[in-house]
This record gives sequence, structure tokens and C-alpha cells, in this order.
Amino acid sequence: MENQIYPCLWFDGQAQEAAKFYCSVFKNSEITADNQTVVTFELNGKKFMGLHGGPEFKFSEAVSFVIDCEAQEEIDYYWEKLSSGGSEGNCGWLKDQFGISWQIVPTILPKLLSNPNKTQNVLKAYMKMKNFNIEKLINA
Repeated sequence: MENQIYPCLWFDGQAQEAAKFYCSVFKNSEITADNQTVVTFELNGKKFMGLHGGPEFKFSEAVSFVIDCEAQEEIDYYWEKLSSGGSEGNCGWLKDQFGISWQIVPTILPKLLSNPNKTQNVLKAYMKMKNFNIEKLINA
């Protein structure tokens, strides 16, 4: 028997609104069930549950969702969509309008950081960035 593991996100009465928003951002996404207590949805085939909670609990950076991006266009797309109404952080981090933290990361970053001749320059470059710029990281 395979047990599926998926996150349950506590929203302050905005679970349906959040699910609709996320399904509009990510391709191959849909709301699979919705009632007064929870909304379940899939983003790129991954299951999520949104709880219609109250103001008792808030999201923090202690948990974030990482989006690996191959191209600059993907980074820019997710950065624009997810930071709209939220807040931009440093080093590819942002909070969306619901307070959930995201990391928008170029897939080439681990390779660049593992090159001993580039590591320090890449670190210096990305520490100054909000959303990542692949070209600047490669040229660092």
C-alpha cells in the first residue's frame, strides 16, 4: 500500500481563492474537491489540501516551496505571478499574496556553486539578487 504524502495549508478563510490562484499559475493543475472545510487541488500533478481555517496560524519561511527553472523566462514568469500582491525577498525567495514562501531557483545553480573556480563569485552575485538572473550567474 502506497500512502501519498501531501501538504495541508492553513488559510485564513481563503483556501478556495488560493487554490484558484495557484491553478491559474501552474500548468496541468486543477481543483479536485471543494467544500466548506477543505479544498484539494493538484499543481503539476502534486496534491495539495487547503484548509478553510482562521487567523490562528500564519505561514513563515520555515516552510517554502521550490520551483526549479531551466530558463530565465520561467524564472521571470513565476516571480511575476507569485510575487504579485505579496513581497519580494532576496536570493530567489518571495512570499505570495497568501503569505506562502517560494524559492524560484535556476536548475544550473548547484552546478555553478560546485565549481571551485566560480563558487565565491556566484555567491556574491546571487546574494545581491532578488529574482535570479541566469546570465549574470553564469558570467560571475
